Amino acid sequence: MPRIATIIATGHYHPERCISNAELAERFTALGKPEVIGKFEAASGIRQRYYAPDDWATSDLALPAAHQALQRAGRRPEDVDLIILGTDSPDYVTPATSTVLQEKLGAKRAGTFDVVCACASFPTALASAAGFIATNPAINTVLVIGAYMMRKLADPTDPMVFFYGDGAGAAVVEPSDKPGFIGTTMKADGAYADAWGIYSGGTAEPATKESVESGRTQVRLMKRYPPEINEDGWPELFERLANENEFTVDDVDQVIFTQVNKRTVETVADKIGLPREKAHTIMETYGYTGSACIPMALDDAIQHGKIKSGDLVVMIGSGVGYNQAATAVRMP
Repeated sequence: MPRIATIIATGHYHPERCISNAELAERFTALGKPEVIGKFEAASGIRQRYYAPDDWATSDLALPAAHQALQRAGRRPEDVDLIILGTDSPDYVTPATSTVLQEKLGAKRAGTFDVVCACASFPTALASAAGFIATNPAINTVLVIGAYMMRKLADPTDPMVFFYGDGAGAAVVEPSDKPGFIGTTMKADGAYADAWGIYSGGTAEPATKESVESGRTQVRLMKRYPPEINEDGWPELFERLANENEFTVDDVDQVIFTQVNKRTVETVADKIGLPREKAHTIMETYGYTGSACIPMALDDAIQHGKIKSGDLVVMIGSGVGYNQAATAVRMP
């Protein structure tokens, strides 16, 4: 009997403190950049975002999302066999944030690993979970999480902080003999590895007093990403995934894209012939939550009745580096 990975429950979490665009506009007006917030709002559709307490780490965001997903699944932390956590804003360079979460969650039996593909992390992690379930009879409950706190790794005077919101999303994945996980496809281009990132603190450039003072241990946009990376790349991924798994855009009930720019989502939906109402967005409310945005949007769509039992859902993520991944699932 086949062991097909199936999402049996989802959850998401955002902190309590809401940061409006008006609040950020005051900050950047004082910094002599009054036009920044209005320009970014018009381009992205983001109206607000949420910040966690300053003493929280990424694992603290992941914990309530994990608890919610497990509770909805009727599972306990000690039932979890494997935790896969996607983030590019880890608690530490090492150890893995998933190990920190495992301890906080009390999932004593679970193995763990991190996926570091930025916004492509969740569809990549979901595909990884499907592979483990298909090939390992002892793995029956996998907790897949995306979590993001890039705001704490940014210079608060950098206009790019407009985009960053804190949050986490989670899914409980278990084997079934009915359609669940359908397939995945991926794409990358390391030529853009120097475009956006944190460039000091690893082995290429260990952190020094000078690199800290110059801001190289903080996240920075170094050069502009061409919009066609997503506007052409996402349709290409969708077409490949659909062709490889024998479905069409008319078969799809929702496509969840990386939640950074509403205009891009609408452009891509139009290109692939997807009605815009089938491309659920949350960036208006939660800002850009990076590695967490796809599972957060997935759970939000489920809670709003936009994704129901039997629906075919495609998730397409695009992360710095760059990584891109598209994964299709049939909801149980």
